[in-house]
Amino acid sequence: MGKIIQEVLFLLYCVFILLGNYSTVEASIGVCYGRVGTNLPPISEAINLIKSNGISRIRLFNPDPEALQPFCGTGIELLIGVPNEILPTLANNPVTTSIEWLQSNIFAHVSPNQVKYLVVGNEIFLKDPYYSPYIVPTITKLYQALQTLGLATTIKLSSSHASTILSNSYPPSSSTFDSNIKPFLLPLLQFLHDTRSPLMVNVYPFFAYINNPKYVSLDHALFRSSYVEYDQNLDYDNMFDASIDAFVYAMEKEGFEGIPVMVTETGWPTAGIDGASIDNAFTYNENIVRKALNNVGTPKRPGVGLDIFLFDLFDENGKSGEEFERHFGIFGDNGIKAYDIRFN
Repeated sequence: MGKIIQEVLFLLYCVFILLGNYSTVEASIGVCYGRVGTNLPPISEAINLIKSNGISRIRLFNPDPEALQPFCGTGIELLIGVPNEILPTLANNPVTTSIEWLQSNIFAHVSPNQVKYLVVGNEIFLKDPYYSPYIVPTITKLYQALQTLGLATTIKLSSSHASTILSNSYPPSSSTFDSNIKPFLLPLLQFLHDTRSPLMVNVYPFFAYINNPKYVSLDHALFRSSYVEYDQNLDYDNMFDASIDAFVYAMEKEGFEGIPVMVTETGWPTAGIDGASIDNAFTYNENIVRKALNNVGTPKRPGVGLDIFLFDLFDENGKSGEEFERHFGIFGDNGIKAYDIRFN
């Protein structure tokens, strides 16, 4: 009996250690505040809407002073983007340039204690591969700048990427990173590992569904499938979990275990294409919120909370691309919810 108790205690210890590796990301729900539109409400009204709905975290894609200043003193935590086009300037200049950029573009408008993450580049490998060589050098300079300012322990640095950084993602255990981007991605993973920062990914089961409706069922994408897929003795009844675990497996194959995964964008449109509707958007986002707030985790990392940002606060009529791209808003421009979702 004593031996059995020792084995159980050892297993509990191992679980404690493993969970400790993932605990750097506090599970919460945030919302992306995209501003590519001509009919958006004033920022002051948007902030009132954010606060009255109990939204505690907001992602801003650019450090626009007009958007940042009104958030100062609100207590709302911010995830702020470092635009793709500024990366070469920060990467190729002394740390003092990064310090000056942070002070003039961010900290002059909002208190550093509201800034939780800086997102260095967004979907560069997919949309702007020219900037790929500058990701890690920029992050390194910004990290040194934050150290100089005494903020390196409170503000985390990472870079946000599309799911296409995986060359294979199904089943999750077979996932691998695109070999073409590894020269730039692996140094990033090393930085994330060393600083206990998350890999930031934009995950959209919606796109998987509309691009492969023959192989991806709507119910599987919307968390309402009764069909379970098995992989490495783990069961998957939705595409979101499988997508997250695919990144975990891919990182492990490169020798990086324990790096948290943070979802910097996910959502479902309300109109613009078959499968896009108010009901489907509510079903998807409501399930995402409950998953995050209940610390459900994924089959590979059960009980390990995910920090997730829903896309988008409002519809953005200025966005390019397909019609559905302009219909991800959770709120209408009049401030009324498109559907009755709760954030806490």
